[in-house]
Amino acid sequence: MPYLAMTAAEFRACHPLPEKTAWMACHFSPYGTGLTNLPEALPPGSLLILNDRTPIHGHDPALVRDTLAELTEKFQCAGVLLDFQRTVCRESPRLVEAVLTLPCPVCVTAEHQVGTHHPIFLSPVPPLQTAEEYLSPWQGREVWLEAALDGITVTLTDRGSTTAPLPPGEKPECPHFDAELLCHYRLDLHRDRAVFTLRRTREDLTALLESCRSWGITRSVGLWQELGPNTFPTDSLFNRCGSTLGFPRGEAVAEIGSSQPISVTDEECGR
Repeated sequence: MPYLAMTAAEFRACHPLPEKTAWMACHFSPYGTGLTNLPEALPPGSLLILNDRTPIHGHDPALVRDTLAELTEKFQCAGVLLDFQRTVCRESPRLVEAVLTLPCPVCVTAEHQVGTHHPIFLSPVPPLQTAEEYLSPWQGREVWLEAALDGITVTLTDRGSTTAPLPPGEKPECPHFDAELLCHYRLDLHRDRAVFTLRRTREDLTALLESCRSWGITRSVGLWQELGPNTFPTDSLFNRCGSTLGFPRGEAVAEIGSSQPISVTDEECGR
């Protein structure tokens, strides 16, 4: 079962909390050298996710490390995930190395890894690849995997092929199942092209994560708004704002360092 990553507002709206909770609201402060959007409470065994929506530049590795150490001890966290999506900068390795000294497990995105002694965080297995194909380059490493109900289209023409991701929330009917890719698919034939649509259902994702265990996957992390059993309706504020692990939107906090919820308008979501 994946850890379900939640923003601050989602955390307060969800009752009861998932069995495996991950706090994804924490990021570097734009007004200081430490962290902001820290949780006030977490269930024991939760994951703490630090993203780089605010750039690393100028932040104090020791202060960041000490803050995470205090939080993980206070809430008995199962580990820390450094979900860094920005390009590696000169300051990144020093900060990652500092956080890796925490006594709890620390996982880092593959692009920001420092050595081979820590777990790495990988994006979801693409529907066009088997778990073996995708994970074989990382054989021998401990891997935490992003879990998502991803889908793609593959368009074939006389000029070649193109691929495109399915829009978030779009779930076209795919009646056929591929037992190797562990996904469902459909084929639409047009006069000038053929279009394959591939996507994973919840059952497909469960089977995929089970198959990944033999390839070093020890944990998986997905979005609560996508995988949670009590997610908001598709027209809710959280789904209209959208969210990814690396750069959550719809995160409602009153001020830097505070976790009191406020209202968020469509304009503030960029719509």
